[in-house]
Amino acid sequence: MIDTPSVPKPREGTWLWLYKIFAGLFIVILLGVHLIVNHMIVPGGLLSYNDVVRYYTNPIVPVMEIAFLIFVVSHALVGLRSILMDLNPSDKILRGIDILFILVGIGFTIYGSWLIFVIVQRGQAV
Repeated sequence: MIDTPSVPKPREGTWLWLYKIFAGLFIVILLGVHLIVNHMIVPGGLLSYNDVVRYYTNPIVPVMEIAFLIFVVSHALVGLRSILMDLNPSDKILRGIDILFILVGIGFTIYGSWLIFVIVQRGQAV
């Protein structure tokens, strides 16, 4: 059996590598909380639309969901960047990929956060 320890790739940096690991762990924890609250505690295992809107009126829920969104998007993009680094792109192309992924990540996070705030506002109107 070949022993291949998990180590940062060249040009990845230790902090980015550690972030990937931390984000993955945090995603698993938040996903577990999400599954328990939304599918195991609820009678029938599925929240209705009105239940979801009421659930989002709890102040901790939007914070948790936005944190989940940020970690999922960033973890996915850092992982995709790591895969693209296996193709050994030039430094110029890697900088372009970094900028593209940062813009895409910010865009997805803003859009997802906006959707969460829309649900929160609908819950407050009821």
